[in-house]
Amino acid sequence: MGGALLKGWLAQGRGPLAVIEPTPNPEIRRFARRNAICLLTSVEDARDLQVSTCLIALKPQILKGEAVRFKPIANSGALMISIAAGTSIGALRKAWGRQSMIIRAMPNTPGAIGHGITALYAPPRISAALRNRAETLVVGLGETFWVNRERLIDGVTAVSGSGPAYVFLFAECLAHAAREQGFSPEISLKLARATISGAGALLEADDREPAALRRDVTSPGGTTEAALGVLRADDALEALLSKAVKAARLRATELRCQSEL
Repeated sequence: MGGALLKGWLAQGRGPLAVIEPTPNPEIRRFARRNAICLLTSVEDARDLQVSTCLIALKPQILKGEAVRFKPIANSGALMISIAAGTSIGALRKAWGRQSMIIRAMPNTPGAIGHGITALYAPPRISAALRNRAETLVVGLGETFWVNRERLIDGVTAVSGSGPAYVFLFAECLAHAAREQGFSPEISLKLARATISGAGALLEADDREPAALRRDVTSPGGTTEAALGVLRADDALEALLSKAVKAARLRATELRCQSEL
């Protein structure tokens, strides 16, 4: 997600930009040179920079041990935006101080192509100007919206943050079903990809409820109705997806509790 945001900022002409990457590979080095990005290999190297906004794009398990290293940046008055799942503002304040200016954001991977959605949360003390700055920085990923309670970020993580993986798994299963019908692996994957991406594009282009779009495809007594009868028997698909989202939210809550230890 950090890379997706970086590309979005470059496309918007934002700068100057600095990136901290402890082990940059040759491709990252070339990318930094081409785009006049200040590439640093440690947080300590950034202490001499005048940083207005610092976006933390670390996995929560890594951020737990590394957060304290960003304290000098946070103490300089920079706006700190964290996209780490399950890492509360309270936990980050323990590392950066109670006066640190922190906003949490939860984007998802379709943001890499500008089709994502990002939820943001800011505590009451964050000014409207800082909120606007944060939203402006993530809008390049796609849609944005604010939640009024931090715990709702866990729900967003479970639905849209992890959600692309649910769709990709469905595509895998659809391709597998196509192979069972005698198609080659290549054609099976092509059918699954085109079906998922085409349905997603239609869902985005048509303002009607998903149920209405589903009914358009479902002729009474037809093939689609037969298939949906299996998927919806005893609310099987709905119950399974609900259980999956609850499991993801529970894990986000567990990560939050661990980060606060």
